[in-house]
Order: sequence, then C-alpha cells, then structure tokens
Amino acid sequence: MTRSPGLRRWASLLVLGTALTLSANSADAKKEDKKPALIAANPYPSTYKPYPGTPTALVGATVYDGRGGRIDNGVVLFKDGKLVGIGGADMAIPDGFTKIDAAGKFVTPGVIDIHSHLGVYPSPGVDALSDGNEMTSPTTPDVWAEHSVWPQDPGFTRALANGGVTTLEILPGSGNLIGGRAVTLKNVPSITVQGMKFPGAPYALKMACGENPKRVYGGKGQKPSTRMGNFSVDRQAWIDARKYMDGDHADRDLGKDTLEGVLKGEILVQNHCYRADEMAQVIDMSKEMGYKVTAFHHAVEAYKIADLLRENDICAAVWADWYGFKMEAYDGIPENAALLANAGTCVVIHSDDENGIQRLNQEAAKAQADGRRIGIDIPDAKVVSWFTYNAAKAMGIGDRTGSLESGKMTDVVLWNGNPLSVYSRPEKVWVDGALLFDAMDPKRRPVSDFELGQPGEGDVK
Repeated sequence: MTRSPGLRRWASLLVLGTALTLSANSADAKKEDKKPALIAANPYPSTYKPYPGTPTALVGATVYDGRGGRIDNGVVLFKDGKLVGIGGADMAIPDGFTKIDAAGKFVTPGVIDIHSHLGVYPSPGVDALSDGNEMTSPTTPDVWAEHSVWPQDPGFTRALANGGVTTLEILPGSGNLIGGRAVTLKNVPSITVQGMKFPGAPYALKMACGENPKRVYGGKGQKPSTRMGNFSVDRQAWIDARKYMDGDHADRDLGKDTLEGVLKGEILVQNHCYRADEMAQVIDMSKEMGYKVTAFHHAVEAYKIADLLRENDICAAVWADWYGFKMEAYDGIPENAALLANAGTCVVIHSDDENGIQRLNQEAAKAQADGRRIGIDIPDAKVVSWFTYNAAKAMGIGDRTGSLESGKMTDVVLWNGNPLSVYSRPEKVWVDGALLFDAMDPKRRPVSDFELGQPGEGDVK
C-alpha cells in the first residue's frame, strides 16, 4: 500500500519530534550531571571531648575576670566543664565541691594566643622543614593550616605548663598574600588535630601585606614584587571570588570556597601587617571588596591609626617590644599597646614564637610598664584582657571562653602570684574543667609523646 505524501510528512515530523525530545532529555541529563557537588560546610569536624574533671571551688584568690573586673578574696566555682559562679568571700560553696585554698594567689581565664605557628613550625631541633608556608603562589586560600599541624609538637605542652595557654589559633605563615585558613585549637593532648579543634570556632583566613610577599615573589621574578603589586593581586583575587560566589559553583574551587566564606562573614580575616599606611589601605580595600578585617597582627605602627582601628572595630594583635628587625618594623615602639588601649582600641598581646607563647603574661606586663613610663596607667585587670578575652573576641569565641563568667568554659589558670610579675608561674591549669597541669603533682605535668624517654622528660622547661 502506497502512503500519501501527507502521511509520509506526518511520519517524518513524528520521528523528528521524537529525536528532538530524546536530544533534549539527553541535554537535561547532562545538565543534571553537571550539578555542583554538595559542599560539606565542615568536612573536618572537631572530635574534641573534654577530659574528665571534678566540681571545684577556688577560694581566697585575687580574681581577674578577663573583662576588666577584679575581685579580692574571691571564689570561683566550676562543675561539668562550666563556670557556675564567681563572686566574693561570702559566696556559698555547694556540697560536693573540692575546695582549693587559693589565698595569696591569683586566678585568671586561660591564656589565649591569637597568633601561633605551633605544630606547623615545629619546635627547634624537632624538624628543620616547616609546613607553614605554601610558597608556590602568592595566593593560596585553598590550603588549611590544620592539615599541617603536628599534635606532638613539644611546644603545646610547654605553652600549657609555662604559660597557662589553654586556647590558640594556628595560622599559616606570611610568605603569601593569602596564606590559607587558620584553625583554633584547645591546648590538650590528642593523637589527631581534630581531637584538639575548638568546637564551633569559626575559621580564619590568614592574609599578609608588606615585605614578605613582595620579597618572596619578587625574588622569583614574578608579581608581586612591590606593594602596589601586592594590592593588585589581592584585589583581583577578591574580584574572582565575587564572580564565583555569584555563579552556580558547577566547577568547585577550594580557594574560592574560602574567599566566599569570608565575603559571607563566615570566615574571619587575620591580617599580618606592620605599617600604618598599609593597614589604612587594607581597610579601604576591605570596604571596596566587601569583607571585614577582624585583627591586624604585629601592627607595630598601629599607634599611629588607633582611632581608625577603633572606628572600624579592628583589634591590634601586637608584641610588647619587637621592632627594627626589618624596615617595616623600624617604627615600632614599646608604648604601642598602651597608646592603643588609651585610645579605646582593642589590644591583644600575641606571640608568633614558640618561646614567647610561654610568657604572654610577662609580655603584657612589659607593655603595661612601657605605658606607665609615659603617663598611661592601665589597670592590671584590663591588661589581663590583652591575653584572655580580647584574643577570644578577635577569634570569634568570646561568647564561650576568654573570661570568667557563668556558663562559659572552665578554661582557668591559678597563678602562684600576680600574673603580671616576672616571678609568677601557673600553679594549676584547667581546660574545660579538667586539671591538665599541676606544678605540685608530677603526674600532672604533661609532655609531648615525642619527648617520652628523652633526658629531662617531665621537667617544666
């Protein structure tokens, strides 16, 4: 039977329509295949669990609460890892609490270091090759410091025993403009870095300006080799990150994931920067690109722009008296911290050093004394905040630690004297209510596994 031309035409259209439908379905299937993979917001979650502790009452000490308050002949109560009461001598002590006579001694929150490289720059003599700088590109936001942290670094236990350090932020180095993510750790013994990670602490992005990046990459004959090159590379990185954030994320980029987190306010910015003019320009750049600097680190010229830092709610994390070791540190002055505090700027004393982390309290005392010599008298209780609450605030954990307030973590140091005295040392240190160091008990003087069996094991160094 011969089909009519009209029937043949209809059949051809039906075949064509079926083919087009199959083609469209195939294209849709390919689109489905290109859907962005689910991005885990927290792919390396904390596995930290507090060590066991007992209900404890510290009685009769001078108490500095970390927020500028002082209580003489005070009482500090903690149970189940939480502070349950802070008050004067008339505070009742519940049944079941172990009472520690702290008369003549001092109590502060646990010491916090906002700028440490422990674990990524292991202590001298342990590993000559550091894992702190991925100096293969001037911008490496894709790397995370926690993937370099060596939990056995002896610096951790020395910081606990000698400095009362209970929390610390580990940052990549400053060889790159954008060095990667920093991680906040509880200072506890652990086999893995995840067992040290501070639960719920926000990540931070380590950035750097000034001499280091331009020296490193200028020495390789590539951009940046100047300060204007530094800013150019930074700005382009943020422009690219904004495009990524506004796109569909079909092609995932680890570095841009981090930069997007900063632009969304989920990741803090800790910025290595020395000179006042550069800090001012970075503030302008942050406003242009839509992110916020949480703290400038080192900031030896911060005293020149104290009002600008205060107005923009940016902390200055500084040393007491490091200066002159390179040109951008030449205008550092020992009165820096006092001038900043006197102007109402947030001051943090940091270490950036495996030895300095063991005496942040003494560094703060030196900065206080330098201020006093020019007529700025900062009270002891406020100076204590420079290495406790202010650091916690700038790390995004001030609601959980850094001060002695009911409901907060029991990160506490009992000092055998005024912590702002060179003669004072931690006598006992609690992390989340667990007594992890006791100078009076040889069994509670932790050392790194790496040091076990070595001469001097167990000595407080």
